[in-house]
Amino acid sequence: MNTLFLSVNPPIPFFYVRQNTLLGLFLGVALLLPRLVFAQPDSLKSITSHFDHYRRQVLTEKLFLHLDRPAYVSGETMWYKVYSTDGIYNKPLALSKIAYVEVVDKNQKPVLQAKTALQNGFGNGSFSLPFSLNSGNYTVRAYTNWMKNAGPDYYFSAAISIINTFKKSGIKPKVSTPSYDIQFFPEGGNLVQNLPSKVACKVMDSNGKGVSFRGELRDQNEKVLTSFQSLKFGMGHFYVTPTRSQKLTAVIIVPNSKVIRHSLPTALEQGYVMHLQANENDSGNLKITVQASSKTSSDAPESIYLLAHTRNQIAAAESKMLQQGQATFLVNKKDLAAGISHFTIFNRKKEPVCERLYFKRPTNKLNIVAHTNKTQYLTREPVILDILTQDEASQATSANVSVAVYQLDSLSTHLLPGIQSYLWLRSDLRGEIENPDYYFENTDSLADDAADNLMLTQGWRRFKWEAILTNQPILTDYPPELNGHFIMGKVTDTRTGKSASNISTYLASPGRQVELYTATSNTNGSLLFEVENFYNSQDLVLQTNPQRDSTYHLELLSPFSQKYPPHLLPDLHLLKRWQTNIATRHLQMQAQNSYFKDFQPLVKLPVTDSIPFYGNANEKYKLDDYTRFKTMEEVMREYVIGVQVRKRRNGFHFMVLDKVNGGIFQNNPMVLLDGVPIFNINKIMAFDPRQIQKLEVLTSRYFHGRVTYEGLVSYITYKGNLGGFTLDPRALLTAYQGLQIPQEFYSPQYNNPESLKSRLPDLRNLLYWSPDSNTSISGKHKTSFYTSDQPGKYVIVLQGITKDGLAGSASFTFEVKNTL
Repeated sequence: MNTLFLSVNPPIPFFYVRQNTLLGLFLGVALLLPRLVFAQPDSLKSITSHFDHYRRQVLTEKLFLHLDRPAYVSGETMWYKVYSTDGIYNKPLALSKIAYVEVVDKNQKPVLQAKTALQNGFGNGSFSLPFSLNSGNYTVRAYTNWMKNAGPDYYFSAAISIINTFKKSGIKPKVSTPSYDIQFFPEGGNLVQNLPSKVACKVMDSNGKGVSFRGELRDQNEKVLTSFQSLKFGMGHFYVTPTRSQKLTAVIIVPNSKVIRHSLPTALEQGYVMHLQANENDSGNLKITVQASSKTSSDAPESIYLLAHTRNQIAAAESKMLQQGQATFLVNKKDLAAGISHFTIFNRKKEPVCERLYFKRPTNKLNIVAHTNKTQYLTREPVILDILTQDEASQATSANVSVAVYQLDSLSTHLLPGIQSYLWLRSDLRGEIENPDYYFENTDSLADDAADNLMLTQGWRRFKWEAILTNQPILTDYPPELNGHFIMGKVTDTRTGKSASNISTYLASPGRQVELYTATSNTNGSLLFEVENFYNSQDLVLQTNPQRDSTYHLELLSPFSQKYPPHLLPDLHLLKRWQTNIATRHLQMQAQNSYFKDFQPLVKLPVTDSIPFYGNANEKYKLDDYTRFKTMEEVMREYVIGVQVRKRRNGFHFMVLDKVNGGIFQNNPMVLLDGVPIFNINKIMAFDPRQIQKLEVLTSRYFHGRVTYEGLVSYITYKGNLGGFTLDPRALLTAYQGLQIPQEFYSPQYNNPESLKSRLPDLRNLLYWSPDSNTSISGKHKTSFYTSDQPGKYVIVLQGITKDGLAGSASFTFEVKNTL
């Protein structure tokens, strides 16, 4: 665990990871967290105590991805930057070391997947979009292993479009008869007979986009009770007091004057309602009015309780007595943290009876001030970009910043939502939000009302009150990958078909760099191996000791989530006016792949430790320094001092000299071939020694996991590929995709007359991508790139965050014109 994690001071997850000290560290940090100390009635104290207990066990992790563009054609490369933050303060979080990034089609099938390394909460990667993809809308989603505990609703997701210019689209023509989805959301949760309620209304088309509408609320006699209309993004609201005899129907008029009738939710005979509004007499307070039906509240005063929290930080906890079925709470807005707050009402039995959300627009953000040296350029001309990052007081601050520069065309008319709106709004709500940046770019009363409609229509919490109030244990099936990637597997007994527990297994990747991992299956037969610096596709060998455990089936499991949220992507409709831009993008992609593919910088593997997992051996033999024998028995007997070879009725045995204590070990040592355990000494003795380049011996006891070995003998072939050795048929040999190695974005340099005169067509529409244009302590960063041969309007999009959690975005455009 690192200091960045501790400085965030979040609630602490109670899970067991291999290091026992980690749990103690979590417990120690938990003692530093603030506790509620104000006096409370027993019932309210019980509610807050249970909630406090819950929040101290939960650490929320968020991911945000900055994608280079919103639309692509097959054959292009998608670039992305990963930002990881904690879920309370939105500060960079160095918890997980791996982010899982996927491109998912509309049928919720992943078409591209990558494991992206995270360092101090940041990472970057790319996808080469294959020509096998169909044209359509896709979802890019990202999560960590720890985030899988919260479920797919809280993974990062962004919609993109991909057009395959080599395949028939297969996209159906746009349906001429539109369909609409109409939903009603009573404030607090329910309508109750004879109690006034605010009701939000949301109308969406078949693509999930909000639709403007007008509406009337009518009773069973067609009497108009009230009129209402949408405000923004297909959302509006009205007020109604339902009665037992009424049957309420909303008459909605959508574009093209289509009239739709839709019944309201049935009102309960008894219950509670709540209404939250800014206090008319005091704009600094929120007024929460709670009413109970006469059958619910007794004649005697009844206690009810309010708990308000913002991302698990308690902002208000108060009790009131229902007087004549009504009570009013006042909450100072200053007590609420920025972002989404939850207001929950409990009855005297401590049962949650009403709940709603409230959005407080953040006033603190990262101001990214960026400009180019010109607003208009010629082709192949240098563009100088200056970046300045400041806090809300216009003071310079360092920030982690990513930059994308791409051409605006009919395929890329909109910008993807920014990091600020995602962290403070989108990440804490379920479902898609249309234009989340609107609620941050606008601060007038219209935007406030629109935000409140959003809170009413997309309310959601990460937990169930019933579980909290009964102290149900929080299940965390997926531990965080604190040090490296978790490779997961499963052991099954072939005799019964059931999961097998307590089976020792060995995982190795054959190679000249010797690494070995061990794991014992749990009660579900599950295996977990923690591997570090595992990059690219590598062969893996998973096995048990066939001399002892020979009746088990082994398999490796995908680390990618198999769960998906319920909402689906809309169809992609290719419009005729896009044809010119699609043809241009097709030509651009072909030119880039044909002429500039060889200019891509070489991908370099990260530097890793070359020392084998067992450390430095006591004896090392390079067999080319000796006379080469034809049998392994001759090699072992003639050259290897620290190993004695014994042949008994059941075959060969190795006995390693114990140079630490003197004497000789009586049991076989651990024997490895290119890092793969070999349990049958007879097979290694039958192997051709001319395939072996070097041999190492550890002449002491070696402890690996929970097992003690009496020495170690390691054989390494010339190519690290087992040299044709035949593995036990029960071993699992498979290719496994490790971490993606980040590629470097290539941008041509036209800094001399020869390059300016080059006849290679430069048709780039993505001029520049930098995942790490980080500003210094002075808040400044300067970078440059060159325009291409493609004239048009280009947009520069910047996303960034500081170590204190100030997040912000910026964008502006410039033009490129043909050289005269």
